[in-house]
Amino acid sequence: MHLQIGDRMTDSTREWQVVGRPYTTAGGKDSHVRVQRVDKPGVTETRVWGSYEKVAVIRRATAEEGKR
Repeated sequence: MHLQIGDRMTDSTREWQVVGRPYTTAGGKDSHVRVQRVDKPGVTETRVWGSYEKVAVIRRATAEEGKR
């Protein structure tokens, strides 16, 4: 699983930011990740999808990554 804390994703409702480590259940068939809305940080959800599904993610480069 390539999702990391801080990644952002967009769906039909809003833009979401990953705030928890992703994990799988059902023998690796289902992926779960805790996300929060970018515009309202207090609103969190757990998103679930099939592990075989592709998810578009926006990853912002940090100052640490720029030094490597």
